[in-house]
Amino acid sequence: MKLTSTLFENSGLIPSTYTCDGADINPPLVVSGVPKEAKSLVLIMDDPDAPMGTWDHWVVFNIPPDLATIEEGSEPTGVKGLNSSQKTGYSGPCPPDREHRYFFKLYALDVLLSLKEGALKKEVEQAMAGHILAKTEIIGRYNRN
Repeated sequence: MKLTSTLFENSGLIPSTYTCDGADINPPLVVSGVPKEAKSLVLIMDDPDAPMGTWDHWVVFNIPPDLATIEEGSEPTGVKGLNSSQKTGYSGPCPPDREHRYFFKLYALDVLLSLKEGALKKEVEQAMAGHILAKTEIIGRYNRN
C-alpha cells in the first residue's frame, strides 16, 4: 500500500497553501495498493514535533477501501475524528517555533470501527489494534519562518 502527494515528495516541504498561513486546506493525496481484503481505511495526520507533545491534525476512519485519491481541499468519505484543535476535519500545519514534520498515515483494516464521529485519535488507534492489514505514510515538513 502506498500514499503519495502530487505536491510534495516524502520528507519534502508542504506548500504554504495547505497550512494556517494559506488556505488551510488539505493537500491532494493518492492511494494505491490497498489490500483486497480491506474493509476500511483510517487516515491520521499528526505532528510529533509539537512543543506540547504530538498534535493531531486530521483523523478520519471507516473510509471505503476503494479510495484512490483525496482531492485538494476535500475530506474523504468516512467518519471524522476530533483533532487537537477540538474540531473535526483537516487542520493544517502551523508550527509555533521551528520546522516540524507532519506524518500522513494510512491504515487498511479488516473491520469497520464502531466509533462515533468525534472519536479521539487514541480511541481510533485502540479500536484498530489487531485489525491492521497494511500501513503506509508520507511525511511533509513545514516551517513558518
